[in-house]
Amino acid sequence: MKTLTKETAIALLMGGPGSEREVSITSGKAVLEALQQEGFTHVTPVVVDSESPVIPEGTELCYNIIHGTYGEDGGLQSYLEKLGIPYTGAGSETSRKCFDKVLTKEAFVAAGVPTPASEVITADQMPSIPVPCVIKPPCEGSSVGVQIVKEAAELAPAVAEAGKYGKTLLVEEFIQGKELTVAIFNGEALPVIHICPRSGFYDMNNKYPSLYGGAGSDYICPADISEEETKAVQQAALAAYHALNVEVYGRVDVLLTDDGKPYVLEINTIPGMTSASLFPKAAKAVGISFGELCTRIAEISLNQPRG
Repeated sequence: MKTLTKETAIALLMGGPGSEREVSITSGKAVLEALQQEGFTHVTPVVVDSESPVIPEGTELCYNIIHGTYGEDGGLQSYLEKLGIPYTGAGSETSRKCFDKVLTKEAFVAAGVPTPASEVITADQMPSIPVPCVIKPPCEGSSVGVQIVKEAAELAPAVAEAGKYGKTLLVEEFIQGKELTVAIFNGEALPVIHICPRSGFYDMNNKYPSLYGGAGSDYICPADISEEETKAVQQAALAAYHALNVEVYGRVDVLLTDDGKPYVLEINTIPGMTSASLFPKAAKAVGISFGELCTRIAEISLNQPRG
């Protein structure tokens, strides 16, 4: 069993080739500062620009904070497994399945996780699910390319726009409800957060207004829902987490209808990690500081079985 010490050599990986590169760098800088404030003396930031990044010699743990493509889809995890270097977060196979919304949906359905009805189409097909519906590229994060279609006339343009991000598309029935998210840390569901976009839906602009100029969002933690609804949402989130065998930590997005039914949308295996991000907000609500959260993620990950 390996022991995390303040002298453990950590390579902090951020950036990556995907659409969430700038967000990742922002998260990475926050984690770097948090680890340094916690007293870690050998943390080396590495901005990743290729799929074969040079890992500093002597690295004992890679702290993966690359959101989206390569960092969250299993690519980086597989690379580090071949090098024999421990890394934070979910494993390569888990990451691959969670990043692909089609594979995620299949796992949810197989495990009986409550989730919106869906179908898979090619980018030159029209869906059979009636309007209103949601069209998603399967392998993008932070709502990149997601189209909410309310009118039949919007359908063809929405398919074309989403199709810019992949040859196949996931189409889901539109569920009207509160946008919630549940952080799960080492198998424990943290307090539910209610996400309230100030305009539209929770897309890149409203998630990261300082980077993309959106109106932003307000967050209520714990969420303004009943104790019974909170339990139902947390149970659904945990069921989703276990359906995909997620390791260490993740964040599950859930819609809650007015009649109290939860619908799980997806799992984020590398959620945002600035001190203002949702996962740290949920941890703070149960008395876990940002620095302690970053430390515990490293500690748990160091001895996580891989491969």
